[in-house]
Amino acid sequence: MRKFRVGIIGATGHVGQRFILLLQDHPWFELSLLMASPRSKGKTYLEAVGDAWRQDEPMPESVKDFIVYGTDDLALLKDSVDFVFSAVDMKKDAIIQLEESIAKAEIPVVSNNSAMRWTPDVPLIMPEINPGHTKLIEAQRKRLGTKRGFVVVKPNCSIQSYVPALTPLMDYGLEEVFVATYQAVSGAGRRLADWPEMHGNVIPFIGGEEEKSEREPLRVWGEYSGDHIELATKPVISAQCFRVPVEFGHLAAVFVRFKHPIESNDILMRWRNYTSAIEDANLPSAPHPFLHYFEENDRPQPKYDASSQRGMGISIGRLREDPIFDYKFVCLSHNTVRGAAGGAVLTAELLVHQGWLTHAR
Repeated sequence: MRKFRVGIIGATGHVGQRFILLLQDHPWFELSLLMASPRSKGKTYLEAVGDAWRQDEPMPESVKDFIVYGTDDLALLKDSVDFVFSAVDMKKDAIIQLEESIAKAEIPVVSNNSAMRWTPDVPLIMPEINPGHTKLIEAQRKRLGTKRGFVVVKPNCSIQSYVPALTPLMDYGLEEVFVATYQAVSGAGRRLADWPEMHGNVIPFIGGEEEKSEREPLRVWGEYSGDHIELATKPVISAQCFRVPVEFGHLAAVFVRFKHPIESNDILMRWRNYTSAIEDANLPSAPHPFLHYFEENDRPQPKYDASSQRGMGISIGRLREDPIFDYKFVCLSHNTVRGAAGGAVLTAELLVHQGWLTHAR
């Protein structure tokens, strides 16, 4: 396969750095262009990042001498990339304007940003769960007046831990879900080393996170309806979100109530036998298995399990009956891999597989 030329917009940030790591040896994609804020313009990537490299893995040598362009250099994209990943830190309206401008220039955008997650004709994709929602691209292209350009977004990082675990149980009539998420500091673009207030502390608020956690799953589970998604009406989700002194990994405590009786062994069987909608596509970043259940009472743990399946796997544990709900369990996902850059890379692989992403020339 001839590799696709890829640009990263927002390349110097936490998620942009994760994109760098994931793309350095990718079999389908090769890094072609880096963009960031105007203050980084004209610098090498090493100079632009400086001492703000926030990953455990070292910066790849191959990217250190890349020249970083500004987001005001969009004209360069047309002859340099086949598509872009977007992870910019800007206000919502500015992100929408930026990403739609790129799409109108006939350059597809796979976005990590939340700005367009509720635009009706923009697919919100979790590849193993709702790959068919990419059909919205047809309606979006009509609205934008494009033949090749479009925007696709990935969901919020915290829902990646528990939505995959709930999906195999939906046909038992999943009525109500309460979820408490315990989210790593990297989800705020920080490291413990530079956030002393988090040491030995828990912050019981993350702006906008509870609303996203309650609503976005209903769009992921919704039904394609031509130019929009009809939201799922069940389950009703109530969420509490906490920032905890953990470097990587979002943990979720999940409580569920069903309309129909279900045995714990049936739940375990559903998780173990779950075959995702993209299982046969052999996408390079897809984990095998997608879901893993731990028998140990003290697992999963972010320190040991967030990076399972190269950070793309979903870990589940501690299934047991609940005196108020029917059952309770815990879930874990890597927030900057599965929940951010890795989820976007897998989405791009899906778009290639489905024929939406093609070479510009």
